[in-house]
Amino acid sequence: MNRNILEGNWKQLKGNVQKQWGKLTDDDLDVIEGQRTMLAGKIQERYGVTLDEAEEQLKSWEESQRQ
Repeated sequence: MNRNILEGNWKQLKGNVQKQWGKLTDDDLDVIEGQRTMLAGKIQERYGVTLDEAEEQLKSWEESQRQ
């Protein structure tokens, strides 16, 4: 999933993001607005993982959304 798809479909994907990463608040998701780098940063912050780990989680989630 590329950046444009994530940003363009943010309203539809937002629920799926919150299912995957339940610690992200509605306010977090409103601020992120589909920006991938911000999403990775919030995953890192809320879950206490490295940025690389957050990126891997995000990449895996993006691949699952294509199916």
